[in-house]
Amino acid sequence: MTSGNDDFDYESALAACARGEAFALEALYRRESRWLGGVAFRILRDRALAEEALHDAFLQIWQKAHTFDRNLGSGRGWIYTVVRHRALGMMRGQTREVAVDDVAALADARSEAVHPHDGRDSAADIDKCLEGLAPERRESILLAFLDGYSHEQIARALATPLGTVKSWIKRGLASLKECLS
Repeated sequence: MTSGNDDFDYESALAACARGEAFALEALYRRESRWLGGVAFRILRDRALAEEALHDAFLQIWQKAHTFDRNLGSGRGWIYTVVRHRALGMMRGQTREVAVDDVAALADARSEAVHPHDGRDSAADIDKCLEGLAPERRESILLAFLDGYSHEQIARALATPLGTVKSWIKRGLASLKECLS
């Protein structure tokens, strides 16, 4: 997973996609396809279906980038949501296309994963609070809530003792709660 603590501008890339600039979709794909493919695979448990879901989702991202609204959440969250909904649709055996306009109307995936959306917290607030966390706490929380990793999987991925990972997540969530209140 890319850590999100660099300067890649997902919102600008989506705006470029909306203008028909193929390089932006290529940049998004190069940057996120490995991570998003993992998201799709964890949902579908089938490599071929996950690749199909990822392909379909990037086609939707290209076709519907103009529907992204930065006021509803981050660009990265929107992309994640498109992939997740496509994979879930395939898992349910739905052949109909997931309406990306409906996906865009939902709160950012981060706001739902980290703190259920209750009308008070915007995705921008959550992103700001996440950026304020120590990198290891932020990464642990994102792996747990966005990627669906167990504490044990996070400990292995970060080569860190399980107790330390649990502590990072517990303290990170407490910090997020305080920041958002």
